[in-house]
Amino acid sequence: MTQSLREMAVAVLTTADGRAKTALSRQHAATWFAARKAGAPLPLGHAIPPDRPARPDAPELLDPRDVPRRRPGSPQGRIAILHAIAHIELNAVDLHWDMIARFPDIDMPLGFYDDWVKAADEESKHFNLMCDCLEGLGSHYGAMPAHAGMWRAAEDTAGDILGRLAVVPMVLEARGLDVTPGMIEIFQRAGDARAVEALQVIYAEEVGHVAYGSKWFNFLCGREGHDPQPVFLELVRRYFHSPLRPPFNEEKRAQAGLPPDFYWPLSEPA
Repeated sequence: MTQSLREMAVAVLTTADGRAKTALSRQHAATWFAARKAGAPLPLGHAIPPDRPARPDAPELLDPRDVPRRRPGSPQGRIAILHAIAHIELNAVDLHWDMIARFPDIDMPLGFYDDWVKAADEESKHFNLMCDCLEGLGSHYGAMPAHAGMWRAAEDTAGDILGRLAVVPMVLEARGLDVTPGMIEIFQRAGDARAVEALQVIYAEEVGHVAYGSKWFNFLCGREGHDPQPVFLELVRRYFHSPLRPPFNEEKRAQAGLPPDFYWPLSEPA
């Protein structure tokens, strides 16, 4: 019997091991797009996503304040950066599949599902690229603690698709556009060509993920006759619990459909 898209999403969310989760994610993405190409899209279906995705026993998840700081100029510091990115990417896989499964009562075009399946597939690739880099340096995902706060955005916006779009792609992923160029420079200085190449792939593809958020946020606001900018500011202030931190990558944010009046007002406490 053919699995529905939301059943596929829940299967990914309930798989604990990172490599297994991302393998299943990529398999399901390929199945979805093969059906779309054949002109016979899979049913969206119904499946109840878990409140929290399954996770491996390691890494140990700590409060963000308790995660050890390491100097990026040292080998261990660079491993810590790669480990942190791997953790972000694994969470992103779950966040995108959760977007697909979480809001069955919101009528969305098939293009919405195309975008988030593609984003989940790319985040799966990103996780594996980071794991490959870690293993090339004699480490692995789970070897260090990671921070436990990343799923909070999903929990806080579990009943609000506009809030989810605002906070996850348009705030959290947009932050990646701001910080990734500096991380690429760190690995360029260290002569780590493998990490540089992997980070450049991530940097290029994350622009699209932010753009998907902006596109569908604007679509939903337009359908309801709302001005997106004040709605966005209100939702981020409601669900995101600190000011946004400049400097901002204004060029890449603009490419992703985020104008400055969407984020500069959020850089100071309300």
